[in-house]
Amino acid sequence: MSSFDLLSTNMKKKIWDMKWDQLTPIQEKSIPLIMQTTKDIIISSATASGKTEAALLPILSLVEKDAVHSLKIIYISPLKALINNQFGRIEKLCEFSDIAIHRWHGDVSQSKKKKFLENPTGILQITPESIESLFVNRSNLLKATFQDVQFIVIDEIHSFFDNARGVHLRSLLSRLSRYTKVQARLVGLSATIDNFDLVKKWVNFSHPDNVEIIEVKGTDKSLLFHLMHIPIETSSLPMELLEDLRDLTRHQKSIIFCNNRGQVEETTVGLNRLAEREGLSETYFPHHSSIDKKEREYVEKVMSESTLPKSVVATSSLELGIDIGNIEVVIQIDSTFSVSSLKQRLGRSGRKLDADQILQLYSTTDDSLIQSLAVMELVIDKWVEPSKGYRMPFDVLFQQLLSICHEFNGVGYRVLLGKIKENHIFHVLSEEDVQELIEHMINTEYLEVVKGSGDIIVGLEGERLLRSKDFYSVFMTTDEFEVMEGPKKIGRLDKSFIINIGDNIILGGRLWAIKDIDYERNKVYVSKAVSGIRPAYTGSPGYIHKKVGERMMGILCSTKQYHYVDDKAVFTLNDIRKKYIYSNITLNQRVVWLESDEAVFETFTGTTITKTLIWMLRFNGVDASLKDGVGRIQIKKPAGLIDIIAKMKKTQWKPEDLLPHVLKHEFFLTKYTEHLSEELRMKMHVANEIDIEETLKYLRDFEIKVVELR
Repeated sequence: MSSFDLLSTNMKKKIWDMKWDQLTPIQEKSIPLIMQTTKDIIISSATASGKTEAALLPILSLVEKDAVHSLKIIYISPLKALINNQFGRIEKLCEFSDIAIHRWHGDVSQSKKKKFLENPTGILQITPESIESLFVNRSNLLKATFQDVQFIVIDEIHSFFDNARGVHLRSLLSRLSRYTKVQARLVGLSATIDNFDLVKKWVNFSHPDNVEIIEVKGTDKSLLFHLMHIPIETSSLPMELLEDLRDLTRHQKSIIFCNNRGQVEETTVGLNRLAEREGLSETYFPHHSSIDKKEREYVEKVMSESTLPKSVVATSSLELGIDIGNIEVVIQIDSTFSVSSLKQRLGRSGRKLDADQILQLYSTTDDSLIQSLAVMELVIDKWVEPSKGYRMPFDVLFQQLLSICHEFNGVGYRVLLGKIKENHIFHVLSEEDVQELIEHMINTEYLEVVKGSGDIIVGLEGERLLRSKDFYSVFMTTDEFEVMEGPKKIGRLDKSFIINIGDNIILGGRLWAIKDIDYERNKVYVSKAVSGIRPAYTGSPGYIHKKVGERMMGILCSTKQYHYVDDKAVFTLNDIRKKYIYSNITLNQRVVWLESDEAVFETFTGTTITKTLIWMLRFNGVDASLKDGVGRIQIKKPAGLIDIIAKMKKTQWKPEDLLPHVLKHEFFLTKYTEHLSEELRMKMHVANEIDIEETLKYLRDFEIKVVELR
């Protein structure tokens, strides 16, 4: 029986209604496995390959009769915008089935939420944070709401594997399973996935062999790509780059990706000025997390509906699968830190049938040129960073202990330990460490022991956190001003960005003069202006995988020329390579460039190894610090460095040796680490920031060569 024949009559009818000629390869593979097995499923294939339908067509075929009367599917998305974006698409699939689709997130009205709780049926689209809010605020309704759930679909599942948010989600799903009559099957969707062993354990730690990964590699679309190097002389993008962007996007719908929000704002204004010079109205629209939600939704609507060549300038806010219509070209200004990120971004183009994927890269510095080449070459090699997981998640456990104790209105000590041991994500933690965390939370009044019964309840300090609107999330947020033009919300500014009344700024792609600042209500009032500077936002630099660093070194030590770069890039690359060629540097060497009483150690490896090297050097009395985002180490007074490195190779290192040499701002920091005991904070730092084994392998594999600059 074919995959199509397995589907229900209503789903077949919908496929005919959509005038599909055939199922896509990922749909052909997924339908029988979902319908004819009881396995958890991970669906991995390129963007726009029909993954959503690959999951929902067979799931809806299985549950459509009962879904009219009870909730059968939880559909989890990492973004509220993605939920809103997918709502119509899912609704169309259910057109002939009378299956209701419900949304639940912070922007959904209380009346709609109440209506759903009174009659939970069909499909519930939700974020992890909203699931947490249900545990905190409506724990008495969890059984009635979720008891009949059979499937949990996680969109963009790769975005949850390596961070605290993923631990949070997995814990919530584990807790939710006690309210369902059957163990719900998990179906994950992703365009970029690797390290299948870790992924299987994340999905089903007790039976990883019951997780099936369905993968369709590559795409039948051609990838056309080009890199242009335009050196930057100030913090602003050069006019030459903006003019080239304008020429490239004049007749094509595009996404222009920037690596920070301030650059998005400045680029949008610059490009619209060029378009206005041609007599055109607003042609470029900004999109990032600090622009008001309604403004972002307006941009998404304009981009998806416009037949004119409009473009959106964005950060990673559009990296995931929000539909903004058929994008003809993807543009990346300076390199992404990860291969996975670039792969996600270039997948946004070429969604039309028979359309190619088109990617234009720009680099503005020497480092960005080399990194752009390295990342692009790894994309060509079809390599992507393997998932590494989020280790020793005591910070998320801290939050979950508060939530669990609140959910049950108090829990016995042994029962609480049992719940953590059975949890699908916290089972890896030792009972001793869990006990230490609970004792610390009791001693600091986050938890409290009830006299007599001995039950553990939320303490006074815990109540303070639990009642906060920020409790539902485990990711850090910054202190911000809300920017208003009269009653209209424009967006937000970081408080770390120093502003004064009379200053002019760019926000939402428009120019504003600051008229008033209300520090008590955290509001900034603005009016239209004719000039402005881009705002600065706090953000941590991305982590580089060692393979990216090694490929960068390979490019520097090679004479290979790249057919997809412009003449300026060729000239710059050859110029950068000269000192490596003249110094006879080989691929198995790493260089310390020595100048007077200072040196720069070019590690060209992963970020974690570079940090570990810094702390090892400090242990040996070397004044070392991280110089930049590509792994250079600044060393003062480097006399005897080679002997010290030789000693480092032979040392029997323990993580405790390095901790005294970690500066305060270098420690692993998350939303809840400040509430942990020092011992657990150090364990988290060691697990996530130090890699002694890989660092020693690095020192064995590469010869460190000192070259004196004259």
